[in-house]
Amino acid sequence: MFRPKIPTMPTPTSLGTPPAVAEPTAVIPNVETPLAVPTTPTPSRPSVQLTPGTALALVGGGTAVVLVLGAVLVSLLLAVAITGASVAVCAVVLRSLLASDAKRR
Repeated sequence: MFRPKIPTMPTPTSLGTPPAVAEPTAVIPNVETPLAVPTTPTPSRPSVQLTPGTALALVGGGTAVVLVLGAVLVSLLLAVAITGASVAVCAVVLRSLLASDAKRR
């Protein structure tokens, strides 16, 4: 039941077709074509031209992004600092409670 069945190789019934003879082919040398005059490619899209209004909008947008990212990072740093301080206060309180309990015994 657990032994795999290995299929048997079928025996050929006839000789089949004779092998084909490979005939050599003639090599034709490649004829070089004359090079065309290079043309200057036309740009697929026009170049962007900044007007004073769009430059001012880009500067304002970049400033807004920097200010928002700075506020988020500062608030995250402040949250980590407050959490660390509160954990330190809890550790000091627990230490004093355990020390006073050990003195009473």
